Amino acid sequence: MKFSVTVPKMLMDQVLGSHRISAAACGMEMFLYLTLGGSEFFLLAAMSYDRYVAICHPLRYHVLMNHRVCLLLMSVCWLLGSLDGFVFTPVTMTFPFSGSRGIHHFFCEVPAVRKLSCSDTRLSETLMYLCCVLMILIPVTVISSSYSSILLTVVRVNSAEGRRKALATCSSHMAVVILFYNSAIYNYMLPASFHSSEKDMVVSVFYTILTPLFNPLIYSFRNKNVTEAMKKLLPVRSLF
Repeated sequence: MKFSVTVPKMLMDQVLGSHRISAAACGMEMFLYLTLGGSEFFLLAAMSYDRYVAICHPLRYHVLMNHRVCLLLMSVCWLLGSLDGFVFTPVTMTFPFSGSRGIHHFFCEVPAVRKLSCSDTRLSETLMYLCCVLMILIPVTVISSSYSSILLTVVRVNSAEGRRKALATCSSHMAVVILFYNSAIYNYMLPASFHSSEKDMVVSVFYTILTPLFNPLIYSFRNKNVTEAMKKLLPVRSLF
């Protein structure tokens, strides 16, 4: 989702040779990025709960995950994600700036914009750290609980084929969770001593551009047609 916020502007700048953005456009880009990123934290947790219900309570799946429940989960995820954008966008964009306003980044990310401020930003950094702790702790708790229950259920499955299918259902989601959360922890929770403009940009490229590009491939590994096509392209057939 973040891919659709940052990449179009970046490509347009490359084509037109312009690397400028207005304060209003920067604030809008920041708000959308924070909202979509925050929502993704909770959507990944909701997906883990969906897999828990599908594997641990398959006969009750259509009751526990009916249309109304899915709409409720989706609405809560978007609401919690939008709070991130509504809180940090105005706080960051109202900082006093002086001197050069060149952002050493390829989009208006909060840490990159905050570095341009001539005021004390420690309160904002602490607030973002605490917010990220909550936004990571709650989904991670849901994901850990869901997959712990799934593993206990899978262990009791007598069929090897059943265990394989259950684990295959979860493996793609876990790969996306690990990629997304590790990058977010680095960018928003590690102390300033761990950061540099170059490293921050590399990590941002990874989870803003590369990870969304990998997601369709990761999720499609369970698709038989995609698997067969990959077998023909790759010499190592044993991986599939």
